[in-house]
Amino acid sequence: MQSIPFIAWCLEHLNYWVITLLMAIESSFIPFPSEVVVPPAAYLAAEKGELNVFLVIFFATVGAIIGALVNYALAYYLGRPIVYKFANSRLGHMCLIDQQKVEVAEAYFDRHGAMGTFIGRLVPAVRQLISIPAGLAKMNLGKFVFYTTLGAGLWNAILAAIGYYLASVVPYEQLDSTVEEYSGHLKIVMLLVGAAAVAYLIYKGYKK
Repeated sequence: MQSIPFIAWCLEHLNYWVITLLMAIESSFIPFPSEVVVPPAAYLAAEKGELNVFLVIFFATVGAIIGALVNYALAYYLGRPIVYKFANSRLGHMCLIDQQKVEVAEAYFDRHGAMGTFIGRLVPAVRQLISIPAGLAKMNLGKFVFYTTLGAGLWNAILAAIGYYLASVVPYEQLDSTVEEYSGHLKIVMLLVGAAAVAYLIYKGYKK
């Protein structure tokens, strides 16, 4: 699926329920870029007033929580052997999941614990899978939802701010290609943000 035609489709069909559904898919194990949902929705909020940017962030975060809970529940109840068997299956590879990615997410969670659920939501290579090790570790559900909400809310707010800003500088007919261009830069920025947050936590732990 080409992302630019999909962005164009989003511009024609986006509403709060579609945002929630697409972000739930994005937050689960199904590969899907949030960069082609939230920025166009925020753009529409700023340019045409069809949506409210704060509700865009709210429903995008609700969708992210739903998708994260799916991963959490599957890992919690199925356990590590089944999760790794799926990661090594053809279906898992179709979902862009493999054993190495799950191991990376588990190692990330093991190093940073509950806070890793928050930081992991800001790291592109980890964010969709961080719910799996949380479920495998049987993390407290309340803590999991809390940190997931914080991380997903911050990520969606950043995406919405970009889309809202683009409404003032990019014509409507050029939005799809512009979001496509910005999404790559955004992933690099968020990797740096995640690395900075991890470095800060390590520094605090070292001082203690």
